Amino acid sequence: MRLEKLTAKALETTNIDRYQLAIAVAKRSEQLQNGAPTKLNVDLKKMKAADVALMEIAEGHVTIKGFIDNV
Repeated sequence: MRLEKLTAKALETTNIDRYQLAIAVAKRSEQLQNGAPTKLNVDLKKMKAADVALMEIAEGHVTIKGFIDNV
């Protein structure tokens, strides 16, 4: 899946803005690089951790907590 479509799907799934998504992807990719198991059936050695993190978020395998909407 193209990165733009994957990002759009992640934004739609999580209902957060793109800046919050960037922070969430960075934190999840750091976890993956530090040895956390992936929730997808992919080889981390063949893919970038940030791509896997974005895929996990877009597919709903990783939930994002802690962002507060300032309305």
